[in-house]
Amino acid sequence: MATHVKSIDGNHLLEIGLEGFYGESMKQNNPGNQVVGTYFISNNQIPGIDFTTIHLYPEQWMQGSNKEEQSAFVEKWILTHIADSNSRLKNPLLLTEFGKSSKSAGYSVGASDEYYQYIYNTMFSCPKSGGPLGGGLFWQLMASGMDSFRDVYEVVLDECPSTAAIIYQQSQRLSAIN
Repeated sequence: MATHVKSIDGNHLLEIGLEGFYGESMKQNNPGNQVVGTYFISNNQIPGIDFTTIHLYPEQWMQGSNKEEQSAFVEKWILTHIADSNSRLKNPLLLTEFGKSSKSAGYSVGASDEYYQYIYNTMFSCPKSGGPLGGGLFWQLMASGMDSFRDVYEVVLDECPSTAAIIYQQSQRLSAIN
């Protein structure tokens, strides 16, 4: 499909939209060493794929784990994909979905902000040092009054001004790298 899409429109970037799981041969990189999802490396080696993507939902993927285990996984997940995107795939990387579930134990806007700040700091330091992680898209931005669309990962900026400030700061920092 990538070849076909590129033959129709070679002016746009193409990605697969993977969560970033590794196959059985590299299951040590998956949450809880499980064999889940598709194979990040081989799927992104398809000719015509222009950049790689990952998602990050440690609470959902590692149910029953504690904050420290999840934090260690988050760091490893991002750094492993940065390394693979840089050296093996030679493509830019975007963290296209991440968030904190408001239903998880110990959730607070402060804990969510801490998570976002860690993710954004990692995203900022990578392109600044020439690495492939160029940005990220948290899941999901909503306007006030969209209650029927809430999914426990939503960010409503009016309800979380501290989160809005973190997102604004990241936008400013990334703009300044140019």
